[in-house]
Amino acid sequence: MTNQQLVRCGWCEGDSEYEHYHDTLWGMPVKDPQDLFAKLCLDGQQAGLSWLTILRKWNAYHALFHNFNPDTLVRMPDYEREALYTNPAIIRSQAKIDAIFTNARAYLKLRDRGQDFSEFLWKFVDFEPTINAYQALSEVPTETTASRQMAKALKKEGFKFVGPTICYAFMEAVGMVNDHLIDCHRYEPCKTAMETFRLSTKRK
Repeated sequence: MTNQQLVRCGWCEGDSEYEHYHDTLWGMPVKDPQDLFAKLCLDGQQAGLSWLTILRKWNAYHALFHNFNPDTLVRMPDYEREALYTNPAIIRSQAKIDAIFTNARAYLKLRDRGQDFSEFLWKFVDFEPTINAYQALSEVPTETTASRQMAKALKKEGFKFVGPTICYAFMEAVGMVNDHLIDCHRYEPCKTAMETFRLSTKRK
C-alpha cells in the first residue's frame, strides 16, 4: 500500500508534514519527562491556532528554547528572552513565550520536591493508556474528566496555558489515549505500543 493509499485520521490529510507527524509521533506513548514538558509547552503555543501552525515552527521552537531543557531555560539572559518576542520563526505572543519560562520554573519546583514530571502527568490515566474505538472524528471529545483534573493540578503548580482542551490534545499526542480512528492505519500500532507501555510501567 502506498503512502497516498493509507487510511488516516481526517484531521491530518492533505499535508505531507502533518501526515508524517500523524504517522510517526501522534499517539505513541511518551515517558521521558523533558519530552513531555516540551510537548506540553508546544500545545500551549497552539491555543487559538491550528497544530499545523506550530508543527511548521517545531524546529525553530526547539532551537530557540534549547530543546526545552528547563534548567537552561531558567538561566537564559533577559536579552535572549526579549529577542524572542519579535522573532518571526515562532508565535510572537509575549504571554505564550513567557508561559514557557513560567512552566520551566514550575517543572523545576516539582523536581526539587522529588516529583518526577512523567509520573505527575501519567497518574491522571492511572499509568495506563486509554484505548478508545472511535469511528468518526465527531465522536472524539475535546476534553475529559482526566484532562480537566490534569489542567487543574498543573495550574495549581503554576503552569500556564494548560486548560482542559490543551491538556486533552496533549494526552492524545503523547499516547495517554488512543484517539486514532479504528480504520486509521496507525490505530493498531499505537494500540500495541500502548499495551507494551502499560506492561512496562505496571504499578506494583
